[in-house]
Amino acid sequence: MNKKTEKPSPEAKALSLFLMAYKSVGPIYKAESKRMSRYWDLVLKNESRINDYLKEVNKLLASYGGYSEVVEKTVKYYIEKSGEWKLAGDDKYAKDAQKIADKLLKK
Repeated sequence: MNKKTEKPSPEAKALSLFLMAYKSVGPIYKAESKRMSRYWDLVLKNESRINDYLKEVNKLLASYGGYSEVVEKTVKYYIEKSGEWKLAGDDKYAKDAQKIADKLLKK
């Protein structure tokens, strides 16, 4: 099996973490999480094109309010659940999420 070393886009990461957080809230989130995970696996195995995957990510993100809205909902979910935001990193998603977390934790 020849796997690519592709990294998901910030949008894909946002969607993935959002679906992971909310999959306990409703079955639709769990189903979408599984579907997108399988789709990503196909991309890694060269059985699907990354552009098709990203189109699907953006379509699903739009249905949940867009990238910024999904990041905010995800951060808010984890802060309400644990009282803090733990994700760290220097990628676009981590930076965007940290800005939102800083705002929410100041309130």
